[in-house]
Amino acid sequence: MGVSTSSPEKGISVVTVDVPPVNALPVRAWFALADAVRAAGRDPGVRCVVLAAEGRGFNAGVDIKEIQARGDGALVGANRGCAQAFAAVYECEVPVVAAVQGFCLGGGVGLAGNADAIVASEEAVFGLPELDRGALGAATHLARLVPQHLMRALYYTSRTVTAAELHAHGSVWRVVPRDRLRGAALELAREIAAKDGELLRLAKAALNGIDPVDVRRSYRFEQGFTFEASVRGVADRVRAAFGTDGASRAEEGSGGQGASGTDAVPEAGPASGTPPPSGTGPASGTGPASGTTDPASGRAPVPGKDASFGTEEPR
Repeated sequence: MGVSTSSPEKGISVVTVDVPPVNALPVRAWFALADAVRAAGRDPGVRCVVLAAEGRGFNAGVDIKEIQARGDGALVGANRGCAQAFAAVYECEVPVVAAVQGFCLGGGVGLAGNADAIVASEEAVFGLPELDRGALGAATHLARLVPQHLMRALYYTSRTVTAAELHAHGSVWRVVPRDRLRGAALELAREIAAKDGELLRLAKAALNGIDPVDVRRSYRFEQGFTFEASVRGVADRVRAAFGTDGASRAEEGSGGQGASGTDAVPEAGPASGTPPPSGTGPASGTGPASGTTDPASGRAPVPGKDASFGTEEPR
């Protein structure tokens, strides 16, 4: 358990996160993840890194229980750890493919959003429930996955978006059945790793260099507002009120920076009822997402607010 690295075949390194029960990472795990990704990228024999996770979800953010127990020191640690892990993915010397299953929330969006490509399972959902837990952050990375106005609507409402919808936007490469996820991610990594290693590294540096947003600086700017919310007591007030106005504690299981925990997370499932693509080819990016509406209610099921996401509380 924790963070491990393997080399399933020549030129490919797989960095795997396994922090039960829901991959909500404590401070040390964020730094361990950053170190593992950077080390894989520095290896001259590696041409592509696959970022994967064990368990029913890819990532549920940071461990809020650690922050509650240790206070501001843990909050600062979580902020720095997230910033380092997200930056390690983005700045990895070779392309990074994220293999996402189940829930990808808060810090998970930071990791996937900074990857070079995403392969997702059919039931995967992505979202930033930060405002429901008195925090801010990772909008920088959500903006890399969806158009600006959709990003804002998702951020303000704490709704999730499905892998199928991200595939329609062109930000997810393939959507596949869960039992084929690792194989599909390795298939893409294998195709990338077949290229010249030195030229791949130059290509990664060139693409980062023309990126219109400095993701490291942008995310650290966001984090400043999370800390402000904490010192002003806003974060504690929002978290204390959560669950008293009809909202379930089920949403307390994820976050981008100092906002999450190891309480229950939403059961993996589509947010809109839109059938996923077959997963037999690259994202087309030729049409808008189908929206986040539920056939029964006319809106998206919201983690922690709709029964369809379940109320299980893993401990």
